[in-house]
Amino acid sequence: MTERITLLLADDHTLFREGLASLLAEEPGLQVIAHARDAEEAIELAVRYRPHVVLMDVRMPGGGVRATREILRRCPETRVIMLTVSDEDEDLWGAIAAGAHGYLLKDATIEEVIAAIRHVVAGKAILDPTLTPRVLAWLAGLPTPPVPALPSLTLREREILALMARGLTNKEIAAHLGLALPTVKLYARRLLRKLGVRSRAEAIAQARRLGL
Repeated sequence: MTERITLLLADDHTLFREGLASLLAEEPGLQVIAHARDAEEAIELAVRYRPHVVLMDVRMPGGGVRATREILRRCPETRVIMLTVSDEDEDLWGAIAAGAHGYLLKDATIEEVIAAIRHVVAGKAILDPTLTPRVLAWLAGLPTPPVPALPSLTLREREILALMARGLTNKEIAAHLGLALPTVKLYARRLLRKLGVRSRAEAIAQARRLGL
């Protein structure tokens, strides 16, 4: 038998919470196991029962965002979906920063809520369609990550790196270049540090990525 998805409903409006619980009870495979009226109760019940999913109001006593952050810190296997009337940026970004796996407005249909529950349990994220353009616009406005500067390898370090790429050992490189083995080892350690890597294989791969 397939395991049921257990749910915790966290909302300070009793009628909404009970109405939602009644609708969810009609869906096979879902089980509401606890109700919370504020942030502290939500945290306490989440830690006690370890539900698969918490449906969390943003603006309830104690703060839904704070409760989300604490629940995910103490119950990392639990998924949290914000279910709220608020489409304010402060609440949306706060929920995302707290680690919420979904954000739905309360005008969503019960079918949309159920689909969201199943999506987050499957490891996906869900966002109310009316909020998606805002999030995409925000992402589009983020600065492009800077291109890493090419490390300044000396000519000798480049020679040693090229010989490393040919598969030569430090001893073979020393013989090839007519250098003492400790000197080759010193150059090798220096070029690994400049490339920000720990091994010869990583150094070769990084050098190729940087076009050295």
